[in-house]
Amino acid sequence: MKEATGVVDVPGRSRPDRRHNERVDAARPHGPLPVLLIGLTVVTGLVDAFSYLSLGRVFVANMTGNVVFLGFGLAGVGGIEIAASLVAILAFALGAAIGGRWAVDPAPHRGRLLATAATLQAGLVIVSAIVAEIAGVKSLSVRLILIALLAVAMGGQNAVARRLAVPDRTTTVLTLTVTGLVADATSWSVRLRRLVAVAAMLGGALVGGALLRWVSVAAPLWLAAAVLVSCAVAAHGATKRPQSQAWQ
Repeated sequence: MKEATGVVDVPGRSRPDRRHNERVDAARPHGPLPVLLIGLTVVTGLVDAFSYLSLGRVFVANMTGNVVFLGFGLAGVGGIEIAASLVAILAFALGAAIGGRWAVDPAPHRGRLLATAATLQAGLVIVSAIVAEIAGVKSLSVRLILIALLAVAMGGQNAVARRLAVPDRTTTVLTLTVTGLVADATSWSVRLRRLVAVAAMLGGALVGGALLRWVSVAAPLWLAAAVLVSCAVAAHGATKRPQSQAWQ
């Protein structure tokens, strides 16, 4: 016998509490966070360009792709390195777990949370860039180390983005964003917000690929680190302003 909850599920309709949460997030002041999270979305494109094109068929931010690649690897098709996909998934989960637990209690100001997370993430990306410059990416062991470092960084980014709760700014996943862009009956401002997120990741991937082709193997990582440091500095500075209390 089901316990009466006062909430009735209607086929084809979202639960009221979920709709309420979505409306609250959309109406909540976010200060500079939407713009800064666009920067992190660009970082996703840069880092995944490096991982996919330099470390084999593996992503460090897009776990949907890695799960599919893992299935291909287990089937023995496509030349997929099973170890690479497994390391990426496990390291991403570790980074997400650390980021998620760290951001819960006590809840910091969202600007400080982003600044600290971007700083730590930049450190991991810089270490990865140094490893790639010194050791190259030909050795499997080096590639696995790079995958682990970058996946931890991107898992943490994803978890922190969830805690910040800025609509359409997941920074690493665009499937729902693209779906909402064409499937939802929303205002043009919302559509533009979603389109900007797609363009940011596309731009990051485009620039990352160009840097790999014309500059050096670690160039996308150096640029990603620079973007992360810039976001950290901007977020930290924004929290020092009196109006930051409105979007904490």
